Amino acid sequence: MHENEVITFGCRLNAFESEVIRRAAAAAGLTGAVIVNTCAVTAEAERQARQAIRRARRQHPEARIVVTGCAAHLSPERYAALPEVDRVLDNQAKLLPQSYLPENAALPDPIETAPHLVDGFEGKCRAFLQVQQGCDHRCTFCIIPYARGASRSVPMGIIADQARRLVAADYQEIVLTGVDMTAYGTDLPGRPSLGQMVRRLLAAVPELQRLRLSSLDPAEIDAELWRLLDEEERLMPHLHLSLQAGDDLILKRMKRRHSRDQAVAVAQHARALRPEVALGADLIAGFPTETEEMFGRTVDLIGECGLAFVHVFPYSMRAGTPAARMPQLPGAVIKERAVRLRAAAEAALAAELSARVGSETDVLIERPGMGRAPFYAAVIFTTRGAVGTVQRMRLIGASGRNLIGAAVQ
Repeated sequence: MHENEVITFGCRLNAFESEVIRRAAAAAGLTGAVIVNTCAVTAEAERQARQAIRRARRQHPEARIVVTGCAAHLSPERYAALPEVDRVLDNQAKLLPQSYLPENAALPDPIETAPHLVDGFEGKCRAFLQVQQGCDHRCTFCIIPYARGASRSVPMGIIADQARRLVAADYQEIVLTGVDMTAYGTDLPGRPSLGQMVRRLLAAVPELQRLRLSSLDPAEIDAELWRLLDEEERLMPHLHLSLQAGDDLILKRMKRRHSRDQAVAVAQHARALRPEVALGADLIAGFPTETEEMFGRTVDLIGECGLAFVHVFPYSMRAGTPAARMPQLPGAVIKERAVRLRAAAEAALAAELSARVGSETDVLIERPGMGRAPFYAAVIFTTRGAVGTVQRMRLIGASGRNLIGAAVQ
């Protein structure tokens, strides 16, 4: 084992940062290490990270194991105490080459290691681009602001430079990512909105074919972003919304800034502007104090908003958050509600895919026999096509969580 292996858990921002980590470790001359980039969103994510650390030691008994990411940032002593772990890095140190040097060693020849600049993503045909970091809000269930700090925006010039690098590396699609993307610009001169930044990016990099947005707060989608959804074909018709619940009292106890009616209005507005849009959302099952009736309103929200791509999270108590001090539901109830919420989500996805059959779309080929439609659905096919290219396909059927495509001659 000579190359460093980076194991990533959690969000798209972590996926972006793992490429920064890979580059920083190589710049420091580190080889043969396993670097685990953890997530702290749920207890399950932390359990999987610890499992990966133990597996890495079994598979690579001589390797140096470095643990970083949000879970390690919040509980460094817990991870440092694991016998398999050689070093723990916080979320700031993990992006710096000097963090991967032996003690008292000097950096080798200077190399460009700007935290926002990467050349590509190993094994991926869609590239991630960080535009924002941290969060100023304090949702009662969420530990991430304590790990990521205050909201910070990446200046427009750096975003455009990174996009040009990725397009030059033949990436057809770029996914913008951050912790709280709709907060973009509040800390920059002139306070540009997310929509204003996206419009400037598309103008600055005309060769970029497909631009996709990651999770958005429905309370903060700005007017310029709505106009772009209506006018700009290169902005993919796919919005992923941070909804979390469908009951107003639970939303209030979560300290969310939108109501159920506002969530439905956002979904309706998106569909009015761009009829082919697909909507996704994060939803939590079993939040403290949630009654069966409250839970039912979250299930019903899937249909009322027309959600197709739903990420279901069983509520996970995070020590230090206000929700941890609220009356908790039994674990069996949380698990059972998550099962029901996932079943509703699967039915909604099946309906969405069925409705797309018979149409044509441009598919980004991510690997042989599988690609991604502009509206995010996975498309499987038997025709040949070069990985990383976009091919026009007719959608002839649906199978499980996938559409079936045939190349249009």
